[in-house]
Amino acid sequence: MASHDTAKILAGKVALVTGAGRGLGRAFAEKLAALGADVAIHGMRENGPAEYGEGTTLTAVAAEIGRQFGVRSQRVLGDLTKGEDIARVTAETEAALGPIDILVHNAGGDIAAAGGKPDPNDAVHIKEADVRAVLERNLLSTILTCQAVAKGMMERRRGRIVTLGSVAAFKGRTNGAIYAVSKAGVTHYTRCLADQLRPYDIAVNCIAPGDTRTGRFLGTRAVDPDRMVETGTLDRIATVDEVARVVEFFAGPMGAFVSGQVLRIDGGGQCWPG
Repeated sequence: MASHDTAKILAGKVALVTGAGRGLGRAFAEKLAALGADVAIHGMRENGPAEYGEGTTLTAVAAEIGRQFGVRSQRVLGDLTKGEDIARVTAETEAALGPIDILVHNAGGDIAAAGGKPDPNDAVHIKEADVRAVLERNLLSTILTCQAVAKGMMERRRGRIVTLGSVAAFKGRTNGAIYAVSKAGVTHYTRCLADQLRPYDIAVNCIAPGDTRTGRFLGTRAVDPDRMVETGTLDRIATVDEVARVVEFFAGPMGAFVSGQVLRIDGGGQCWPG
């Protein structure tokens, strides 16, 4: 959990964090709230936080974050593969909290059309419905959500956008191939958006986590206990806070002149150009 002792460097700012009911998204929202930002907590389902035992409801998560960090918070529900839902999510956020200064688009995942992991999940045999679902959930949602939020930021000539890539984007892989392709697309869309928004003083960056100890990660695979240590080696699974600290950098004053970048957060697991 973030500490109350952190300087309130984002006081007066409004942040929208998508996919924030649990896991990394919740950690990002807590980090921004600890820094003083008012936060909109987006989720696709009201009961999503309970899926891997990380909470109860999206409403409860939003209320708890607001109470814990002494900021205003708002729960917003919507399917971010649909333009009309995105428009409503942004409108509800701004009606409750004010214009969006920070977008952290975390929603996504290697999730099949019917839920769960695609099966098969390779480059050749994955079902068409699952190809579309993974591309829409990750790449299309990123493009459409960034478009919606960027328009207001351009009018105000200020803002920060952080997208969520993955180390999967930078290496050919048989398993999870379409997810990797979608995250490679997210990475490059981020660069294109950053180029367009430079004249508007809006910094746009992508973070690319490796394995991170979220409820979903730990609940959907066998994990080597040796990689669950937190000190003594970088060859381990990241804590959610180690990833959230990078969002603090990109969203805060230190990141003001950094844009168009993708930063891998994997303890040096990929030591080659991205």
